[in-house]
Amino acid sequence: METQQTPGQIVLAATPIGNLSDASPRLIELMTSADIVAAEDTRRFLHLATSLGVRVPGRLISYHEHNETHRLTELLELVAGGATILVVSDAGMPAVSDPGFKLVEAAVAAGVTVTAVPGPSAVLTALALSGLPTDRFTFEGFLPRKAGERTKRLEDLATEQRTMVFFEAPHRLEAMIRAVRDVFGTERKGAIARELTKMYEEVIRGDLGELLEWAEGEVRGEIAVVIAGAPVGEPARATDHVAQVQQLVSEGLRLKEAVAAVAETERVSKRELYAAVLAARS
Repeated sequence: METQQTPGQIVLAATPIGNLSDASPRLIELMTSADIVAAEDTRRFLHLATSLGVRVPGRLISYHEHNETHRLTELLELVAGGATILVVSDAGMPAVSDPGFKLVEAAVAAGVTVTAVPGPSAVLTALALSGLPTDRFTFEGFLPRKAGERTKRLEDLATEQRTMVFFEAPHRLEAMIRAVRDVFGTERKGAIARELTKMYEEVIRGDLGELLEWAEGEVRGEIAVVIAGAPVGEPARATDHVAQVQQLVSEGLRLKEAVAAVAETERVSKRELYAAVLAARS
């Protein structure tokens, strides 16, 4: 179904994730010609413009996670009036783990023209450098901060066969890798990409046990984590390993410890295995 297009337009533009030389000519042209620039952090955008030697004549407004809903009506009215609005986040493509999705959703519903200037992407760069399969992948963003919620999310992903890409803050990296190892198993392969395209770019590759050892040290910078998908084949079933848990319990291990040990060895969900053991007892 065709929608009536507006005279103005919204342009989502990717900005450098580290190296300023990755700024595209189209990004620079729009910085100089857009009527309005909606930036996640106006100060960082002005720093980018200054570093690129670009003068920004358009109106500069803030557009971030705390005000993006409030800004929707204003931005759509401006586009309807013929304005070209350039939307930028601090790094990479807006709307991908950054503000922008709500605006695109509202713009599509209102028949507003939306286009994009492609460019740097931490997701694709980390995936390409990981050494893991790239033919099929899923971007999972940031895992929940709370341990219980994080474990639940990882258990839901335990049988995902596509390569997975995550973002993580450096001060939470150790806890994140430890949680992934506990659910996916020590031998699952992965990569930690740090400071991509910057002077101190670093990609650490190995199994999750090796990655955890590295993450236990002091880590700084922007982080992307790539984890291999589950091995192709018939997924292991938790019910197949109830007897192993029961044997460990009979030898003196606490139930939760026995479940954790078997789940890691057999690469099954701890939550599902625990439920299967309880069901077998009833």
